[in-house]
Amino acid sequence: MKLINITSEDISKANILSKEMGQLKNSITKGKGNIHGFLGEIIVSKFLGIEINNTYDYDMVFNDTKIDVKTKRVTTPPKDYYECSVADLNTKQKCDVYVFTRILKDMTQGWILGFVNKKEYFNKATFLKKGQVDPSNNWKVSTDCYNLPINKLHNIEDLK
Repeated sequence: MKLINITSEDISKANILSKEMGQLKNSITKGKGNIHGFLGEIIVSKFLGIEINNTYDYDMVFNDTKIDVKTKRVTTPPKDYYECSVADLNTKQKCDVYVFTRILKDMTQGWILGFVNKKEYFNKATFLKKGQVDPSNNWKVSTDCYNLPINKLHNIEDLK
């Protein structure tokens, strides 16, 4: 996991991108997580030294690999057994790799947790139905999703 300090410039850019996008259909947080999602994309793009593309299917391209960044808004630093989630609604995206991030609610810090090939993710992940309680953390699932622990991801350095 890579700890990233978030700058005021990162927050300003995320605010602009969030306002431009508005609320997406089927948004779990009704648009309230947009800024954190964009901060996840920003820290990954800066780390890899690439631009954000922000299409429906992927967020950026690195060495011909289409990357979709998945971000959780959190209150505590991650532990390696915490889950990385992909909502069932997002399984049709045409990306090659998922990169997972966590961003503190106060937007001071974020973590690039790692990456995994999309096919590998779904082969290893656990499917949970809305309303089901995730036995790994007692979280009541808010939408059908697939979960994979952070410790099953590949080191982000290996993507370079």
